[in-house]
Amino acid sequence: QVDKVAELVARWFYCALSQEKLRRPIVACELGRLYNKDAILEYLLDKSPDKTPLESASHIKSIKNVTELQLVDNPAWGGDKESIKGDKYDDLQCAHFICPVVGLEMNGRHRFCFLRSCGCVFSERALKEIKAEVCHK
Repeated sequence: QVDKVAELVARWFYCALSQEKLRRPIVACELGRLYNKDAILEYLLDKSPDKTPLESASHIKSIKNVTELQLVDNPAWGGDKESIKGDKYDDLQCAHFICPVVGLEMNGRHRFCFLRSCGCVFSERALKEIKAEVCHK
């Protein structure tokens, strides 16, 4: 059994395709997986016959299958400035991004949704409180 904390960290902090840390621009597919946009572009442009189909992106056939996310930075996020050497403790509960409505951190403990029309990301709790399907920006 995979450690649940490690699984959440992998899903919310790392690209599902390249396994690199998520960095802007970030896109998501209809399955809710998060990707670095450059990793998706490289995957789609790779037409070599020996390209192995990756399970994490096999359903993505075009850039139209993903939505670029409009994320709100977490003011409590310190960034990766000190972790260049790898000798810094990473607080895995402190997320890069938060819900702009209720302020929940996007760290895997709460469910988040994005609007396909504009890419805005909200927590499920915020969408239930607002009860609207349109962007609020």
